Amino acid sequence: QVQLVESGGGLVQAGGSLRLSCAASGRTFSSALMGWFRQAPGKEREFVAYISRSGGSTYYADSVKGRFTISRDNAKNTVYLQMNNLKPEDTAVYYCAADRHNNALVNPSRYDYWGQGTQVTVSS
Repeated sequence: QVQLVESGGGLVQAGGSLRLSCAASGRTFSSALMGWFRQAPGKEREFVAYISRSGGSTYYADSVKGRFTISRDNAKNTVYLQMNNLKPEDTAVYYCAADRHNNALVNPSRYDYWGQGTQVTVSS
């Protein structure tokens, strides 16, 4: 069992930065692929980024590529999402997710565990 707790969300002006953290409990964190997703009001949950269990491989949605960076610290059981040059369209609840089988990639339905989410609001 893995429990995920996100933090670091908040209100920021367009062009600003935030760093989200996702702290995981349980011994399976270091063997899990980790992803970040977001959901805006009235929209479906969408993929943002994922990182392999070693941290050596990452992948981003086109909408955030070049602005967001995903990273992980397996010693701290934590995954991060550094968000720079934020835009109003980045406003959403951001969720981290864990995939024990390392094949979920961009598909939210294939992730095994989810956090409760953290709100990010970007004002124009």
